[in-house]
Amino acid sequence: MAKSQVTFNKIEKEKKRLKKREEKQKRKEARRAEAKENPQGIQFAYVDFNGNLTDTPPDPAMREKVEAESIELGIPKKEDRIEEEPAAKEGKVSFFDHSKGFGFIIDSINQEKYFVHVSGLIDEITENDKVTYELERGQKGMNAVRVKKI
Repeated sequence: MAKSQVTFNKIEKEKKRLKKREEKQKRKEARRAEAKENPQGIQFAYVDFNGNLTDTPPDPAMREKVEAESIELGIPKKEDRIEEEPAAKEGKVSFFDHSKGFGFIIDSINQEKYFVHVSGLIDEITENDKVTYELERGQKGMNAVRVKKI
């Protein structure tokens, strides 16, 4: 004789699921009955001049007139923006491998290490050289570029 494929755990899960469904149906019916007993109509929420929600409509006398031309969407035009020149930072070459073409520079101010590749060099550098550089975002973080020896 074959054993039943339904385990005790499956039976318990099915009972819980059915019980939840019945409770949900009872709550739904209770809300409907309450709505029939106390018909309140549609509730409104208004936003006052400070951006707070209230149940009273705003006073039309306090309404401010805004000209559509004064509303600026987007970012300012390029000629209006102030362009910042990237500041050259100073640091010291902590490691540089000429055979592989990469190394690291330690910033003299915040002691952070930045990756430098041979393609970002202006002058030839070696370890312990003082250099100036600029930062650019790379794939794995900030990279030192336009590296010059001081």
